[in-house]
Amino acid sequence: MTLPTALRGILGIALLTAMDAVVKGQMREHPFFPALFMRFAMGSLFALIFVAIARPPRPTRASVIGNTIRVPVVVLTAGSFFYSVSLLPLAEALTLAFLAPVFVALLGALLLKEKLSGRVFQALGFGLAGMLIMVWPRLQGHVTNAELGVAAALFSAVAYAFNLVLLRRIAQKEHPAIIVLFQNGGPALCLAIPAALAFVPMNWADIGSYALAGALGVGGHLMLVSAYARAEASRLAPLEYTALIWASLLGYLMFGEVPLFTTFAGALLIVAGAIAVSRR
Repeated sequence: MTLPTALRGILGIALLTAMDAVVKGQMREHPFFPALFMRFAMGSLFALIFVAIARPPRPTRASVIGNTIRVPVVVLTAGSFFYSVSLLPLAEALTLAFLAPVFVALLGALLLKEKLSGRVFQALGFGLAGMLIMVWPRLQGHVTNAELGVAAALFSAVAYAFNLVLLRRIAQKEHPAIIVLFQNGGPALCLAIPAALAFVPMNWADIGSYALAGALGVGGHLMLVSAYARAEASRLAPLEYTALIWASLLGYLMFGEVPLFTTFAGALLIVAGAIAVSRR
C-alpha cells in the first residue's frame, strides 16, 4: 500500500468521523429516520454535483447490479451505527467499529480470495478481548440503552465489513462518482417513506448542518473509494482506528464526552489486532 493511498484512507476516515459528529448532534433534535434520511439526501445532492463535474462513463449493467446490492447493506450499516451513536459516546461507538478490519479480512478471504493468515485469528482474539474490556462497564444484568447501543455498534461493524468487501470488488472497475452516487441516492430512496412518517419541521440552521454532513460524507466516501481501488481490503481497513483520535476530540468539543479508561484499554487491544491483520 503506497503512502498516497494510506493518506487517502486516513483523510476519508477523518471526514466521515466529522460527519458522524454532525449527524449525532442533529439526532438530538430530530427523530432517527428523518435525520438519517437528511444525511443521505444531502449526500445525494453533493454526489450529483460531483457526477456533473467528473462526467464519468455510463455505468455498466454489472455495475448497476453491484452498486444496487450494496444499498441495503449501506442502510443497515449506517442505521445501526447512527443508532449506536445516539446512545453511546462517539468515541466508544467508533471503537467498537474497529472490529470491522478483522471481519473485512475474513470476508475478503471468503469473497475475494484474498490471502488469509494465522494473524487474522490472532487479531480476532485481540479484538474480542478488547471488546469485552470496553463494554464491561455497560453490562448491568438487564437491557439498557447503553447495551442496545453496544449491540447496534457490533452489528454495524459486521455490516460495514461486508460493505467494504463489496466496495473493494466494485471500486476496481467503477468510477468513484458513480459508486458514491449509488451509496447516497439508494439509501435516501429507501428511507424516504419512514422519514416522511416521522417528519418534523426543520429550520435553515438544521438544513445547513445536514448539508455539511452530506458534503463531509461524500468527500470521505470519495477518498475511501479511491483508496480501496488501490489496495486490498484487508490491508487498508486497519486505518479505520485513526477514527478514535477524531472521535475523542469531536466528542469532547461538541458533546462534552470524556471516554472511559476502559474505552482506550479496549481500543488498544482491538488496534493491536488490526495491526496484526495488516502485516504480511
